[in-house]
Amino acid sequence: MRLDKFLKVSRLIKRRTVANEVSDMGRVLVNNLPAKPSKQLKVGDTIKIEYINRCVYVEVVKIPQNNVSVQEAATLYKEL
Repeated sequence: MRLDKFLKVSRLIKRRTVANEVSDMGRVLVNNLPAKPSKQLKVGDTIKIEYINRCVYVEVVKIPQNNVSVQEAATLYKEL
């Protein structure tokens, strides 16, 4: 699954367009490397999202096939 879509489906970022913009600015790292929105994620990848006042570190636990419910979205990643 693409990085921008995963960020939206997992609800780490509310909109896919915002996920694209943040990735393009270099504020999203996958496995400690700057990642484009089209980066294909796999289970075990680590994601660092740099917000204005904090950083979020997560590990991809599961890749969903489609959109998921709020309860399922919390199981797609674990915080580090």
